[in-house]
Amino acid sequence: MPKLLTFLLVALASWACPAQMRGPDVSGIKNKFLGLPYAEVSDAQKLDIYLPEEGEGPFPLILSIHGGAFKAGDKRDGQLTPMLEGLKRGYAVVAINYRLSGEAVWPAQIYDCKAAVRWIRAHAGEYKLDPDKIAAWGGSAGGHLSAMLGVSGDVPSLEGLALGNPGQSSRVQAVVDWFGPTDFLKMDEQLKESGVANPMAHSVPDSPESELIGKNLEEAPELVKAANPETYISDDDPPFFIQHGLEDPLVPYQGSVLLARKLGAVLGYENVSLELFPATGHGGAAFGMAENLDRVFAFLDRNFNRR
Repeated sequence: MPKLLTFLLVALASWACPAQMRGPDVSGIKNKFLGLPYAEVSDAQKLDIYLPEEGEGPFPLILSIHGGAFKAGDKRDGQLTPMLEGLKRGYAVVAINYRLSGEAVWPAQIYDCKAAVRWIRAHAGEYKLDPDKIAAWGGSAGGHLSAMLGVSGDVPSLEGLALGNPGQSSRVQAVVDWFGPTDFLKMDEQLKESGVANPMAHSVPDSPESELIGKNLEEAPELVKAANPETYISDDDPPFFIQHGLEDPLVPYQGSVLLARKLGAVLGYENVSLELFPATGHGGAAFGMAENLDRVFAFLDRNFNRR
């Protein structure tokens, strides 16, 4: 079976049930705005806004960034389901698409995410959004992009200001990183150390990460460094909440451990939370359980001074 097909099958299987793979039914959400363009370079540059039914706002918001090996996934697929729980808790949810690796290589993806944040700030009043309370939340590739948003608020080379709203900030005020990759060149070694069954190979030309940067990882260490969240950590980064499965065969948990350690050393460990789940792979039921979502929202509430 080709590596790409194997990867996508495993990634899809990590989302526990068929309903999640199909995506949540958003027809019952009354206050929503779908398919809004935040830039004009690609048809992928669109977002959906969901608002709580109660309250007048402005609402703190969750920026939902989907995963899918940087080459698949959609803003309205099953990965949106846990974020939509925020509507019941007084959060708006803004789900974005971004250019996938088959269309554009790095750093187009982070350019798009930042363009979406700037668009949100420029239109916050129109949609009852709080521009000062934005949390990036995603899994896998979406976790990576969420982490990148968190650490690169002060990195002009990753802004992509030509995509619009250059006068707005692309900073976020909190990050929820679910099993996102960090240093691509270390992934194979870390997966070997983990001892997981059937680990995915990353330092090969057709891996998702090689296709993301446009070159075989081992031939382009500087490009790998430029796509590593660890590269940009600074003392003005927001709080992070990181979760990862210890049996993840696709993205090694060690990357999350190292990211949390480096963030904590700069931000203070009280601003960085790391949770590792035993007997858990790449996503799955452990992440979407009610008790886990309670912990995620407790983190957001605490950092947005909502409790």
